[in-house]
Amino acid sequence: MSGELESLEHILQTYIPAQELKEVWRILYGRECRSLDLPEDAVQAAISGSFELKGYYLIEAAPEQLRRQNIVRVGLIQNKIQAHTSLPVLEQIHALHKRIADMVEAAAICGVNIVCFQEAWTMPFAFCTREKLPWTEFAESAENGITTRFCQELAKRYNMVIISPILERDEAHGDVLWNTAVVIANSGAVLGKSRKNHIPRVGDFNESTYYMEGNTGHKVFQTAFGKIAVNICYGRHHPLNWFMYSMNGAEIIFNPSATIGGLSECLWPIEARNAAIANHCFTCAINRVGTEHFETEFTSGDGKKAHNDLGHFYGSSYVSAPDGSRTPGLSRVSDGLLVTELDLNLCRQTSDKWNFKMTGRYEMYAEELTRATRPDFQPDVVRE
Repeated sequence: MSGELESLEHILQTYIPAQELKEVWRILYGRECRSLDLPEDAVQAAISGSFELKGYYLIEAAPEQLRRQNIVRVGLIQNKIQAHTSLPVLEQIHALHKRIADMVEAAAICGVNIVCFQEAWTMPFAFCTREKLPWTEFAESAENGITTRFCQELAKRYNMVIISPILERDEAHGDVLWNTAVVIANSGAVLGKSRKNHIPRVGDFNESTYYMEGNTGHKVFQTAFGKIAVNICYGRHHPLNWFMYSMNGAEIIFNPSATIGGLSECLWPIEARNAAIANHCFTCAINRVGTEHFETEFTSGDGKKAHNDLGHFYGSSYVSAPDGSRTPGLSRVSDGLLVTELDLNLCRQTSDKWNFKMTGRYEMYAEELTRATRPDFQPDVVRE
């Protein structure tokens, strides 16, 4: 069933009368859902390309006297792998490049300024298998690998910032592998990279077989369309991770992920939305979709029988605003492009209203956290 249910939104639209549905959307998502009027060329591209296309407004910032509106359109792309996992590595990569090129073209038609792909988008999510080959062959340079060059061409062609999460091979430091997001400016220049800060060791998701915690900290990238950051996958479970990107000035934090039903689906609609609220910024949660089969069986070390797939990646990508509202999600079963229009002025306006950073006791937290990390730490518990 996990790979068959289209989406919660589809069920609500099917069974709830239109008048009641309007109020349901408001309660679930913080405001009435306002759809973008997307170009017919993009709609037809989605139909011919067999991917879902949705567009929403999340602007709602009040007019200001000293600042103009700061409107940005973001695009989130979720997709299945395009070639079987047993086929040659380059064939799998090129098939995904072709698929993403078509979807990015549709995003460009829709006026998208910043697009983000899912975690490790150029390959199957093989980090569950513990096998080294052929999966480490998907790793490439963040600066000049074939995928970065491919994305640079797209960025220049469409005047679009591209966030490209890949498996990185760091040849300058002994061929070390990292889970990395490459940020490419709309000029086509490589603006920089952000590595995954938190590595899961949960069942099949024992990814330290391939890479360890990142060493790039909490970089924020100043782009032509705003200040952005990339919190890769498992980092979304760590509130301080979101917080540090926000403290460095991020207006939009992207969360490219690969996560399956059963393990995390109840958390998915909550975490990025909570982070947007807590940090007065927009958050974009992207999850891959589909079930990926591998030839060699693998086990989790949890007593379950050996299996050939990790489970169903449930998609459901969405965008949240700093005021707590969010868009509906994309499908749980289909490739999709979600286009969302934001007014970045809402970040400061929400901060001025709620004052979380003004009322946060960061010096107190810093002192107590420093004490808590010491070997001789004793919890501050008062007993009778």
